[in-house]
Amino acid sequence: MITIIPDTPENVAAFKASGEITREDFENLVIPHVKTKVNTFNELNYLLLLDTDLNNFTAGAWLQDALLGLQNITKWNRAAIMTDKKAVQNFTEIFSVLMPGEFRSFDKDDLYNAICWCAEGKQKDI
Repeated sequence: MITIIPDTPENVAAFKASGEITREDFENLVIPHVKTKVNTFNELNYLLLLDTDLNNFTAGAWLQDALLGLQNITKWNRAAIMTDKKAVQNFTEIFSVLMPGEFRSFDKDDLYNAICWCAEGKQKDI
């Protein structure tokens, strides 16, 4: 399931993924929410807190995730991926070189800095 992370800056589309992630999660929540942010701010600042294993994403979810990226490829500004999986963190850093915008990984316990960076492009001291 994907849920919206509440109490984040207006210019950030922030989500938490837990349990099984399906195509419907993207179609019914992520894509409409992202579309609203892009239409409002003309850019996409995206935060995803991965609180599930990647093998919990169904094939349909992966397809929708890929379509989300392609549909908004020129609008990506910043994307923060939060996970405790080193392989995902490394992939995120490599992916940043290939995609427009900035992609950065954060540890799952660093939500505050991930939100600040995603919204403003800089971290803050707590």
